[in-house]
Amino acid sequence: MNSQPPSATSASAPPRGVALHDDAKYTRVAMVLHWAVALLMLGNIAIGQTIALLSDATLEKIDVRFWIDLHKSIGITVLGLAILRVLWRATHRPPALSHVFASWERTAAHLAHWLLYVLIVVLPLTGWAHDSAWVAASTHPLVLFGIVPFPRMGFLMALSDASKDYWHTLLGNVHTYCAYVLYVLLALHIGGALKHQWIDRHPVLGRMLP
Repeated sequence: MNSQPPSATSASAPPRGVALHDDAKYTRVAMVLHWAVALLMLGNIAIGQTIALLSDATLEKIDVRFWIDLHKSIGITVLGLAILRVLWRATHRPPALSHVFASWERTAAHLAHWLLYVLIVVLPLTGWAHDSAWVAASTHPLVLFGIVPFPRMGFLMALSDASKDYWHTLLGNVHTYCAYVLYVLLALHIGGALKHQWIDRHPVLGRMLP
């Protein structure tokens, strides 16, 4: 017979499949915003990377302008949802992480979450600025999903063509590098959640599910 007492982890962490109490979950609004932003971001990443990887010959054969405009429309939508999410997070305390996690794990999780919050705002914001500095922007109105007219940043639209070229390139590079950082953080975020759920048997996914 095993006379050793159960470990603190096994005693404190509910097994996989056990329902969490409401106070261990995020609010419904936070859940909706989280999954809406996540799905839209993943879709936009797929569109952006596909366009970037296609050859010029292939781009000439498809309606690339449709996909670029869709990428912009999704990005602006994400920006609005991200701002709402940050405001909701600032006014509604999220459920605390269980103490079965080490102190460094809780600190790393908080840091990763705040970096993700920053990026889901900065990434679409730099994309919007990049588009606003486009020399041809004045003759190509920004219309979200082909339905809703949306303004560009006036101070960038007012620049000379030479200045627009400079800022268009710079902001495009910032947008791209922010995307690379986001890819790394998303991989760590998703990988960490799956590890805790399926290997460590901590029901962390239930915190963000109804």
